[in-house]
Amino acid sequence: MELNRAVGALTMMWLALIGCTQAVTLEVRQGNTTCIKAELSARFSITYDTSSSTRTVSVPLPDSSTVDTGSSSCGSTGSLPWLVAVFGSGHALGLSFSTNGSLYNVVNMTLQYNLSDATFFPDANSSDVVTVVSASVGISAAVNTTYRCVSPTLVRLGENSVTFTDMKLEAYMAGNDLSSTETICMADQALTTVPPAPPRTTTVPTPAPTPPGRPERGSYVVTANGTVCLLAQMALQLNISYFSVSQNKTIQELFNLTPNLTLSSGSCSANSAYLVLTQEQSTAVNFTFTLNSTSSRYHLSGINLLASWPDMTAPTSAGNNSLDYLRSKLGRSYMCNAEQTLLVAPNFSLNTFQLQVQPFGVTTSQFATAEECQMDQDQMLIPIIVGAALAGLVLIVLIAYLIGRKRSHAGYQTV
Repeated sequence: MELNRAVGALTMMWLALIGCTQAVTLEVRQGNTTCIKAELSARFSITYDTSSSTRTVSVPLPDSSTVDTGSSSCGSTGSLPWLVAVFGSGHALGLSFSTNGSLYNVVNMTLQYNLSDATFFPDANSSDVVTVVSASVGISAAVNTTYRCVSPTLVRLGENSVTFTDMKLEAYMAGNDLSSTETICMADQALTTVPPAPPRTTTVPTPAPTPPGRPERGSYVVTANGTVCLLAQMALQLNISYFSVSQNKTIQELFNLTPNLTLSSGSCSANSAYLVLTQEQSTAVNFTFTLNSTSSRYHLSGINLLASWPDMTAPTSAGNNSLDYLRSKLGRSYMCNAEQTLLVAPNFSLNTFQLQVQPFGVTTSQFATAEECQMDQDQMLIPIIVGAALAGLVLIVLIAYLIGRKRSHAGYQTV
């Protein structure tokens, strides 16, 4: 009871901080069937120019918002499902979804706003309709479950952002209403997960799991329109903290992805590429790569995990869409044979071994010239330094020997 009051108080504080917003219900239907449904509150932070300065306004998603039936769809072969909500004078919020059969996720978020609307954008020096897109949303859930997140969820769209609260949504729905089974976001789990009361009877502690050892290396490919657009070869090890039912405490576990049990999927666009690895419909890791078209360099910008293991009290999700790993140049691959630890979230990190990826500029089914990580370069440098030192030592000994021999001959010269 005390925890529920605390959570309620925190929620009220969040709502006060971001401004009171009303929940909106949005539904995409095909005939008599519902395929996407969302119940949420949202507030947009939008920056625009006036004649004398730059101004930032806070725009709520009003409860009068409606689904644009012309732009929204349940998807078909070659097209993704879309939920597009329209409001005000020419404003719209769009969410597109994809699935690998066991998980669904928001792959793109689009915000359109009309600067000629003086109600929201007074004194704007433009009347343009602006569209901004984010491909790093971080919303994913198991198929046939509702994604739920009461806590504020911030998604950046360039200089702008949208903050969702009290969110429930589901895509690829099996029925016409949201599933009663929920995938709870990590922020809510941190607030609501309470360890069960200790058992009254004495039980034998479950031994800690044996470390899995070094993972196997797998090869993964993403294609778009029949053409390879992303190549990856790597061995992956997940480091996850979660509350264990059998051990009645929070534990930290290493889990290896097994290549022959792992399915790969994803998508590619001009500036973003996605790789989703799913093992036995219980573990999914989503990688987001972003290309900077100005510098012609790319990097790993997001990693999101969803795990649903028998020993967990609830599905565990963790992610970060503001990462800066695996940087390389367009037209080259990134390679790192050494072990790397990619920190993602407080409860999740990823260990990589024998890694080589190329998410952009793939012209054949082979990797382009590799740009090696610093650790590999350092490991190559050590044998060179040791070899040079040994060669120098041999040279010093040889010179000393020749000098000594020359002196000994000089001592026997005839007078």
